Amino acid sequence: MDRDTIFSVVKKHIVNAVDDVEEATIDPQKSMADYGASSLDIVSVVSSSMRELKIKIPRTELKNVSTIDGLVDLFEKSAS
Repeated sequence: MDRDTIFSVVKKHIVNAVDDVEEATIDPQKSMADYGASSLDIVSVVSSSMRELKIKIPRTELKNVSTIDGLVDLFEKSAS
């Protein structure tokens, strides 16, 4: 699975979970909190993305992720 596909899935779930965010405006160097995502929104984005991508990542690995790009990196590593 390539990085662009993973990023598209994550962006789609951010748009679905967080009000007033458009897919085209999402900067991978920012955190989801920068877009107004609550902790519940973040959990929703991560779990929905993992379900769609058919990957599982331990919570201990997720706690060190601070940006959207970091999340995509982690998903990409798990998908390969």
